[in-house]
Amino acid sequence: MEEIQIAIKRVRPGGAPASLPAYMTEGAAGMDLCADLSHDIQLGPLQRTLIPTGIAIALPFGYEAQIRPRSGLALKEGLTLINSPGTIDADYRGEIQLIAINLGSDSIIIPPGQRIAQMIIQRVVRVLWQEVSELPRSERQAGGFGHTDDIRKR
Repeated sequence: MEEIQIAIKRVRPGGAPASLPAYMTEGAAGMDLCADLSHDIQLGPLQRTLIPTGIAIALPFGYEAQIRPRSGLALKEGLTLINSPGTIDADYRGEIQLIAINLGSDSIIIPPGQRIAQMIIQRVVRVLWQEVSELPRSERQAGGFGHTDDIRKR
């Protein structure tokens, strides 16, 4: 498996102890991100809040960090992220913060240090557009929403 070294900085040294992103299992694609809070946050149904992680990173050009919700929190408590997946660009050097929302029917408590999201590092490519008057044909053509369901019924 390919590995890459990435610079990481604790945003508030000496404050609430921010955990560094970590893989929870050997086969995990994403690293868990923790809430860097000094106290619990209560989030009511349909409320959203910005949750700091206490870290900033310096991605090499040609990479991005994708931020995704944790499936267990979404299933058990209804906690998810509004803009998912979120993208951290290679030239961003600020604190990674998570826009969380409670889609559950009850209030939830987010304690300091809770594993709240996952971060996946991916390569990116830049596009050079080539404008044409016609696109090459495909089997699907312009078939959109539900198109593959219609094909399966035939």
